[in-house]
Amino acid sequence: MKVIIRYLICSIFTLTSHSVNASTKDTAPKVAILYSEQFLLHDTGSGHPERPERLSKVVKEVKESNSLSPFLIWPVIKKANINEISLVHTQDYIDLVKHEVELIKGNDVTYLTTGDTIISKNSNEVAKLAVGAGITGANAIMKGKVTSAFALIRPPGHHATASRGMGFCIYNNVSIVARYLQHKYGLKRILIVDFDVHHGNGTQEIFYEDNSVFYFSVHQHPFYPGTGRPSETGSGNGEGFTLNVDLPIGSGDDQLIKAIKNQLQPAMNKFKPEFILVSAGFDAHDGDLLGELKYTSNGYKQVALILKDIAQKYAFGRTLYILEGGYVADNISQSVKKILSILGD
Repeated sequence: MKVIIRYLICSIFTLTSHSVNASTKDTAPKVAILYSEQFLLHDTGSGHPERPERLSKVVKEVKESNSLSPFLIWPVIKKANINEISLVHTQDYIDLVKHEVELIKGNDVTYLTTGDTIISKNSNEVAKLAVGAGITGANAIMKGKVTSAFALIRPPGHHATASRGMGFCIYNNVSIVARYLQHKYGLKRILIVDFDVHHGNGTQEIFYEDNSVFYFSVHQHPFYPGTGRPSETGSGNGEGFTLNVDLPIGSGDDQLIKAIKNQLQPAMNKFKPEFILVSAGFDAHDGDLLGELKYTSNGYKQVALILKDIAQKYAFGRTLYILEGGYVADNISQSVKKILSILGD
């Protein structure tokens, strides 16, 4: 009889252990990486800083990381459709991009007539795929398939306004995803954090009169495109929902973390975002080709920790990073891996 009881107790313990392990495995954090080799087809010409190699090296290192691979998934992405892109951009601008790209012959590269944005024969389709990557990540998060996501894309987007491409950007990826989340899932409060070295003038302009999207940017000043002063706080219904911190040349991790802790965190305790989108530019990293700030990979890791805390407090952890600038591949890859380590922890 004692043997039978001992067997039953052991059996129950074993089943319980298996159940706990299964539950732990099922609820372990998963992070989606949104990437396609088609992003490499956007040709910016010889010597251009926003080149395919800056992305391919990052993806290779992420894939080869033994510490990251257990919690990463790589969903298939598809191009955004016109209805999705028109959530932000005017039809005239969408038609202009299509027309000007179609005029390109062979391997030629040229500029969009709206500004300083290089285009080539595949640029429009690649740009639509970049938007689609963000939407794929947003859907995966909202449906509970992952806890967070990182869209490793090009071209970047935060300089593009509703009717103008500029600063290497064709479509404003992060802004379209924000509008998509509102229309598809009815979210009322979305935070966009932009830590690219350049101010995201396009994103700011799109939401400047909107109190449902809070735009926060910390960036170098003076610098391209010249916007993003602390006095720019929104207008109309959007007054107080834009927050800019401009940093002088040479600023490093301490100044970055201070801006996030002292200005963004208190604002979010009032705003209480339901979803966090991050315009993740790494051209503020020390040694970048264009920027003159001095952030390190550990600085980006500290930012990720703070944003994760805000997301867990108010947004069920829902966070989507979307790549913007950054023109030294090693800097990008090391920073991205640090952020992913926080998202997957």
